[in-house]
Amino acid sequence: MTQGADQGYEPGTGYEPAPGYGTAPEFQQAAPYAPGGPTAPPPGYDTVPPPAPPLPPGYEPAQPETPLASAEYPPTAHDLPVISDGGVPADGLGPLYVVGDVHGYLDELLAALQERGLVDGEGHWSAGTARLWFLGDFTDRGPDGIGVIELVMQLSAEAAAAGGYCRALMGNHELLLLGAHRFGDTPVNSVGGTASFLAAWRLNGGQPTDMERLEDRHLTWISRLDAAHLTDGHLLMHSDTTAYLDYGSSIEEMNDTVTGVLQRGDADECWDLFRKFTKRFAFRGDGGASAARELLATYGGTRVVHGHSPIPYLLAEAGGDSPEEPTGRSVLGPMVYAENLAVAMDGGVTMDGKLLVAQLPLEG
Repeated sequence: MTQGADQGYEPGTGYEPAPGYGTAPEFQQAAPYAPGGPTAPPPGYDTVPPPAPPLPPGYEPAQPETPLASAEYPPTAHDLPVISDGGVPADGLGPLYVVGDVHGYLDELLAALQERGLVDGEGHWSAGTARLWFLGDFTDRGPDGIGVIELVMQLSAEAAAAGGYCRALMGNHELLLLGAHRFGDTPVNSVGGTASFLAAWRLNGGQPTDMERLEDRHLTWISRLDAAHLTDGHLLMHSDTTAYLDYGSSIEEMNDTVTGVLQRGDADECWDLFRKFTKRFAFRGDGGASAARELLATYGGTRVVHGHSPIPYLLAEAGGDSPEEPTGRSVLGPMVYAENLAVAMDGGVTMDGKLLVAQLPLEG
């Protein structure tokens, strides 16, 4: 497989299907999903309500229900414990962990989280005030992408109740799944020829069982994920690309722009977002450290932490052009590279590698 530095995805030249993966059979496309957003108050509306009348003695008002992405789990993006300005952890929060690409390997994820003491033997949060970030790519290729999403949603609620948090970032496979569900076979503008989200999803390991089990609450949760976050000096993002800079000169602006693209729901605009977030290898090679410095200078932090590109391909001399396709069997942990400015977290679980869970910071 030939993958150039920071190369974009186009059908036939990007990802390849996982070994043994066959084209998914036709399925009935679900109703299009259109993520909504807050609406502005009507003209003349007074946003400051008048004082409430006093309550009768001994009266206990009913507590309103917290809005949730589902009846059980809240979204991860905006309503959990915060990080104070500058990436310094708020008082009382525990150690910071990150998880690389999961791709539907639920059993491997549970085993890795339990090994780190983050969940117990039944898969429930057991890490108290620890902080846990998933770097995206929950579905496709592996057997249970929806199960992975369900677990992350569950841990988000349980961690918040314990005083810690569990949060997630948007991966390119989340964009792909959203696009396949929403746009189906609608043609999109691709420099590689006519393509569609559904065709790309099938080519890149899309699992029919995931699509069949996909619910509105999963779509709502996915569509609210941020693309990047800065914490403890670590710039967390899914893809090892500088294409994030095309969407804003600050993390907040970039995240808002990405969310806006998904809310507008234009197929070509969403495809362009997916294509850019599928680029890779920006931090590898002679110009890698410079690319990392450019991102860090714009978004802050001292080190980029990413998933997306499997470590076996980052280690290969020509990005996977060797006679024998690289495997993940030799990967023991995260890869620190680009003059110690970048950390790769995709251990290649789809390539017989490890599903990586690591505590930050890492030694260079």
